[in-house]
Amino acid sequence: MATIDRYKKACADSSNPGSITEANTQFYQQEATKLRRQIREIQNLNRHILGEALSTLNFKELKNLEARLEKGIGRVRSKKNEMLLAEIEFMEKREIQLQNDNMYLRARISENERAQQERQSESMMQQGGGHVYEPAASQPYDRNFLPVNLLEPNHQYARQDDQPPLQLVIAASTSEICKSLSATLHLSA
Repeated sequence: MATIDRYKKACADSSNPGSITEANTQFYQQEATKLRRQIREIQNLNRHILGEALSTLNFKELKNLEARLEKGIGRVRSKKNEMLLAEIEFMEKREIQLQNDNMYLRARISENERAQQERQSESMMQQGGGHVYEPAASQPYDRNFLPVNLLEPNHQYARQDDQPPLQLVIAASTSEICKSLSATLHLSA
């Protein structure tokens, strides 16, 4: 509205160009004064929100400030809870994905173990000259150790001069192996 009034005033005084510049100068001075006042008010409000310079406020102003702060805190908490719920949902999905990956890796490990056992038994049959080897029966399973050689000779076909086979054990937990395989798969992907 002030711009329209200034325009009308400038059109009426078009015969005197000095009055137009005076009107513009006066208008911009008023605008600058208004903006300075608004800046001071915003700075004071920020101080009040931070809990500073509260001595200048009366009871009603303090009550209004408290209500604004509580409303703001409510919005902050709501947003924080929303973000936490989204993070929990993401983590639950990630947990399911990791469980699926873990099952897949366990299946791959057991496939590799079976294939390795088959290769070992075939090579031992070829090298052993008639010895028949079969998987060890009822060995106790320890989660912290992974037996490498799970084969024992079948003693009914073994010769007297044969020595019992060695069993090598690698000290590594299943979770460490899964982590290692998972890291290998992720690196190759």
